[in-house]
Amino acid sequence: MAQQYDKLDERLHKMIAAQHIFFTATAAEGTRINISPRSTEWFRAIDDHTALYLDQTGSGNETAAHLPADGRMTIMMCSFDAAPMILRLYGKGDVIPYTHADYATLKTNYFDGREPAGARQIVRLRFDLVQTSCGYGVPHFAYESERDTLTKWAQDRSPDDMRAYRAKKNAKSIDGLPTWAASEAE
Repeated sequence: MAQQYDKLDERLHKMIAAQHIFFTATAAEGTRINISPRSTEWFRAIDDHTALYLDQTGSGNETAAHLPADGRMTIMMCSFDAAPMILRLYGKGDVIPYTHADYATLKTNYFDGREPAGARQIVRLRFDLVQTSCGYGVPHFAYESERDTLTKWAQDRSPDDMRAYRAKKNAKSIDGLPTWAASEAE
């Protein structure tokens, strides 16, 4: 039932475009495995081997700690509608903080120069393995709407407030690995 590919094809690009949620998984040696759900609103499969997503400031920043330490990342999507499928993208990821020059270029080229309130980084996955599986065990769910709580929270904070929050809450992982946000604390 599972099939493996070395890149995305048109059918898989269409499957990705139809989804509303994806999950990222990362870990580094000696750390807990992190799995996080994300909206696909700010997700882009920019070619057959690369995916990006704009990441908002949140209560943690495990991905930004794990990727510099280890690099391994998996993105998973599940089709919850009539055509079941699970899609996984396996590869190496990196994090581009909002303060990095490449962030502005990527934002312009792939997100029409826009970003969500509280955007802190772009996460990039360069994948070398694509795997699909049947998804027959995935239940049906109906999409209702995007949740705006995080956006509203970020809109109520100044840039200085956001930097202070990231320095306090996003500077290291739950296992103590540093992230780029540690520099905002200095």
